[in-house]
Order: sequence, then C-alpha cells, then structure tokens
Amino acid sequence: MRYWLMKSEPSKFSLDNLLALPGQTTAWDGVRNYQARNFMWKQMHVGDLAFFYHSCCAQPGIAGIVEVTRSAYPDVTQFDPESRFYDAKASRDNPRWFNVEITLKEKTRLLTIKELRQYSELARMRVLQTGNRLSITPVDPDEWKFILKILQA
Repeated sequence: MRYWLMKSEPSKFSLDNLLALPGQTTAWDGVRNYQARNFMWKQMHVGDLAFFYHSCCAQPGIAGIVEVTRSAYPDVTQFDPESRFYDAKASRDNPRWFNVEITLKEKTRLLTIKELRQYSELARMRVLQTGNRLSITPVDPDEWKFILKILQA
C-alpha cells in the first residue's frame, strides 16, 4: 500500500461535494500534469490511501482521507470538446490522460498547511516544499502515521 496527497480546489470540488455523491465515490479526473498523471497511471493501486487536500483557498489543508477504489483508466474528459479538459491530441486508441476513482473514508478536521509546517517531522513533505504545485504527491509512510496522530489528538 502507498500513501498520497491529492489536491482539489474547494471552489471546484470539495470534500463536501464528495460527501454528497452516491457511494461518496468519484473519478479524480481533469489532471493535466504528466508527473501527477503518471502517479495515478503507474503507481496508484486499489487500496492505496490519500489525504484529500483543499488548495487555492483561504485555509488550505487536509480535509479528509480517501481510498483508491479503481485503478487508472482513460479520463473521458480528454475526449469531450465541450470539456475544459479536452485534449485534441488524445484519442480513444491512444489516450494521454488517466484518472483513478476514490471513495471517502473519513472527513477529518481541517489540518491547515500552517499547522503542518509547525512539525519538523513533516519538513520533507512535498506539499510543504516551496514551488510544489503538483496536484498529486506521494506521502512517506512515517509522515502518514504522524499526520494520523495529529488528527486523532
């Protein structure tokens, strides 16, 4: 099992939006960064866990925990000319973009980036690195365990 952090802008899709969906499950679509895509396509597996992170908002931070419940498959938004994620270079025979499906495990208290930065144990965490803008990043198992302890305190 691997651990991840998956960012979403709450003005576009929040943890509460996920809570409202049937089965509290959604495709993590619209990713248009090759490194983030490759994490989903080649490294994420059913059963992996991820922190659901609200970004680009007044209080960025971890809002919940999700589980990968379906392995990577072609992101259908790349084929839809009406979608803002349309990619004219993609075809059904040769897709360029993939997504996984996630299911909510737990809504947590908001653990803000400001609070995360207070812990030296998390200093190497990718989301805390200057210039990191990836929407999906791996989380070290020790960082995962440490954050769970913070959330349970």
